[in-house]
Amino acid sequence: MSERILIINPNSSVSCTDGIGEAVAGFAAPGLPKLEVMRIAEGPPAITNWREWFSVAEPICRIVESHAADAFIIGCVSDPGYDAARVATAKPVFGMLRSAITAAMNRAEHFGVIGFTDASRERHAKVLQSLGVENRVAAWIPLNLGMEVLTDPVAPRERIAATAKELAANGAKAIILGCAGMAKHRAAAEDAAGVPVIEPAQAAAAAAIAAVLAAREMPSLARAAE
Repeated sequence: MSERILIINPNSSVSCTDGIGEAVAGFAAPGLPKLEVMRIAEGPPAITNWREWFSVAEPICRIVESHAADAFIIGCVSDPGYDAARVATAKPVFGMLRSAITAAMNRAEHFGVIGFTDASRERHAKVLQSLGVENRVAAWIPLNLGMEVLTDPVAPRERIAATAKELAANGAKAIILGCAGMAKHRAAAEDAAGVPVIEPAQAAAAAAIAAVLAAREMPSLARAAE
């Protein structure tokens, strides 16, 4: 049976879902788990406030319970439903924000975040506080652009690049793209800032693949110990 990692985009945006798929396409290779991306068609157009954040927890859990996968990724960079999904399955669950933060801290002492909107700050702060790493954030700057603008291949690029440059000027030695809708603009942000830019879908995919591969090795390790 082939291994499968399911990325669940909790919003209904087709362009955001497609962007996530494009971001992780480079992880497709013989011998690696297959990455699949789905969206919650009845979800909000974007996760922009706490009500939307809480509203998608149960739909995420239903998908986790009803779909066979070796690992799950929550495809939103505020990790909605993360704790609930971990209760709904024995398989590993990865949040894009938690994965991106880990990747950023592996690259630098202090990192910056390009936020989706002003309202995203509290949701990001909740995750940072839960990890105990608030003091590692050099700066957090929102774009305040709509999802369909954000996912356009051209329209937000100059704004994203300028924000990345500003974060670097404020001491960020690595930068997190704070919304899955920014996936197409990682290279432009990195070129502008001159520091590593972390795309959260890629960070979560890398962590999920590592977990699935580690589980694959467990039976042989157990036999060697006998």
